[in-house]
Amino acid sequence: MNTENTPLTRFIEKDEENGSSNFGETLSRYLYYWPLFLVCIVSSLAVAYVYLHYAKPEYIVKAKLLIKAEKSTTNSESSLNEIIKPYQTGKSVEDEIEILKSRSVIQQVVKDLELWAHYEEKGNIVSEDLYGQSPVRFRLIEKNQDFESKDFPITILDAETFSLEDAEGNVKTFRFSDRLRNNFGSWRLEKTATFDDFIGKSINIKVKDPEIATDQLLGRIEATEVNKNASVVELSIQENVLKRGKDILNQLIVQYNIASEKEKERVAGTALKFIDERLSSLTGELNSVEKDVEGFRSSRGLTDISSESKVYLDNVRVNDAHLNEVDVQLNVIRGIERYVNSPDNAASSAPSTIGIDDPALTSWVSKLIDLQLQYQQLMGTLPEKNPAFEPIRQQIASTKGAIKQNISNIKSSLLSTRRQLESFNSNFQGSIRSLPSDERQLVSIKRQQSIKENLYLYLLQKREEAALSHASTLAFSQTVDSAYLDTYKKPLTYSLALFIGILLPATILFGRQLLNNKILSTEQIERTGVPVTAELVYEYSKSPIVVHNKSRFAIGEQFRSLRTNLLYLHDKKKSGRVTLVTSSIAGEGKSFVASNLGVALAASGRRTIILELDLRKPKIAANFNMSNNGPGLSDFLDGRASIDQIVKTSSLHPNLSIIGTGPLPENPSELLEQIEIDDLVQWLRSEYDDIILDTPPIFLVTDAMIISRVADASLYVVRQNFSYRKHLGFIKKIFKEHKLPKMQVVFNAIQKRGEYKYGYEYYTNINTQKKHSLHSFVREVSNRLLLSNT
Repeated sequence: MNTENTPLTRFIEKDEENGSSNFGETLSRYLYYWPLFLVCIVSSLAVAYVYLHYAKPEYIVKAKLLIKAEKSTTNSESSLNEIIKPYQTGKSVEDEIEILKSRSVIQQVVKDLELWAHYEEKGNIVSEDLYGQSPVRFRLIEKNQDFESKDFPITILDAETFSLEDAEGNVKTFRFSDRLRNNFGSWRLEKTATFDDFIGKSINIKVKDPEIATDQLLGRIEATEVNKNASVVELSIQENVLKRGKDILNQLIVQYNIASEKEKERVAGTALKFIDERLSSLTGELNSVEKDVEGFRSSRGLTDISSESKVYLDNVRVNDAHLNEVDVQLNVIRGIERYVNSPDNAASSAPSTIGIDDPALTSWVSKLIDLQLQYQQLMGTLPEKNPAFEPIRQQIASTKGAIKQNISNIKSSLLSTRRQLESFNSNFQGSIRSLPSDERQLVSIKRQQSIKENLYLYLLQKREEAALSHASTLAFSQTVDSAYLDTYKKPLTYSLALFIGILLPATILFGRQLLNNKILSTEQIERTGVPVTAELVYEYSKSPIVVHNKSRFAIGEQFRSLRTNLLYLHDKKKSGRVTLVTSSIAGEGKSFVASNLGVALAASGRRTIILELDLRKPKIAANFNMSNNGPGLSDFLDGRASIDQIVKTSSLHPNLSIIGTGPLPENPSELLEQIEIDDLVQWLRSEYDDIILDTPPIFLVTDAMIISRVADASLYVVRQNFSYRKHLGFIKKIFKEHKLPKMQVVFNAIQKRGEYKYGYEYYTNINTQKKHSLHSFVREVSNRLLLSNT
């Protein structure tokens, strides 16, 4: 059979005429390389197994939190909510997500859980994380400003001592009661409940700056709104210690609630302080004016005033009550204005927004206070010129601008209202002047009393609202789900490994196809206009001759079909037929085709001779186990031998003769141009039915074209996935210009798959198949695995 290298079969062949491809056919061509897919899948899963066995596991931990956003309430708490609303307003989910992920809250979580200290037990391959199980606790007593991350590899020697290895590799022994100092501060180690289980073991303590630990945790926590119709926030974190992941999320919720409670107390406390100060001063004023009323009545003997004066007094009382409210609001606005314009707000107490019904102003003031608190926190850890202050400064400046704009609008409105109320008072004053003198004076005094009473009652009401808010147990949030394990990465890792195991070989195959510049299909040849007279499927055989009388190789039948096609190619000529066999380059199987075609013709009873005209790299003699040492064609052309001396009968069949090359000449092309070759072929026409000319590759040398003058027909051998596509243009040119007589193509070494496999499997030698089944299976699996030629 064909012992020349058999090509890698095609695996993606798109119909180039309509640009479509059959999915089933494409899938079957990929599945042809199932050993490659199997090895890649098994390897990927093995790598995943080793990775999961030695690498630290990854858990995805989640928790859910209900934010009590501002909505209408219909339950029994609605009245109370209305009372305390100015001090405990509803929350925006988006704002609360930012608070949950704020640096101050995360920093407190890091501090509470001591996430800046990491404990590991040294292992042979990987270290084990000892979160919650560490035998010691790193206690930082005093922290220096320049805090650098550092490792402390310790070995617990006994119940009282431990050894510590420094950066230079020196080992020193210390007691657990010792207070140690290094470049980031002073510290000591404290024993825990699991201490006795670790005596004699080595522990590595990794200490990092809490600011760095906070930054790292900030980047790992995710907070998302689950549903736009529900105020539920989902918190998630990826951790290699499940307990630590749960602790972080649960502690985050705790710290968020603490921060919210502090904010509520701050707002209500500021309001209470403001009201108490006003009530304290107002109490004295009210007592004084009441004494004035009592003294005036006693001195003048007045028991009642006219009904008209009562009407005037009531109108003045109502108007003054409104005027008092406006004055209170103006005082609050001026306090906020002073706070905003103050260059150092941290030095002054936070302003109250009591009596101001504008929610936008309340929100902006609260935001400004929060930003300034963050600024003060950073001042405690970083120098003021640090770039981290710039974003906060910009936010403070923009917030102050918004507050000033809001204050300007509110203040303008309040002043306009106050002027109107004062105008009403002027009218009332004119009316009162028409009353008798004593009554007029009493009305004036009672008016002052009414003003003080209304203001006092108003402040008492606001104080009760603030006190209720301060003492309120209504929470801003509710934990829907405490931290729980959502996903463990083990299944995901295996799924990813399986995906990679499939994707990698598919990518390799697809990439090879994209980069493949070889001829893959018969259709590619036929589009050049050159007819394909035969397709020769690949069959493995140790012998280059596959056409025997008892052969049941599929390719043997194909050569017999080629023998029949040759009859029509020669117009049913009975004898003296000369057939030239060539190819583009070496290795395409022209000598293989010529040899087996000669055997097939001889087996049919036709006297056949093969001329080995490839005077550079002859193979015909080797295919028939004949030697080129004797006289051959080169000897005949040089006149050193006769025809009878160079013609040798093949041992395979008495009807088959061979003319070898003899000694290889230095000028093969010149020899083939001699007239003697014409005389030789003319003599052979009279003696043989078929003369087959095995010529050199025509793309490399011109010998085949020189010989074509004596040929009747030509077979051009093209090999699947071996011959280059660029040769198709050369083949088309030769065909169109008739440089070879009656030229047709033999498509050689087609991989036996698909239509070829089912059609020719009938001809396989059953005994040979059984005998070599294991060897063939191993060889084919190896070829499919390595993507190599057989």
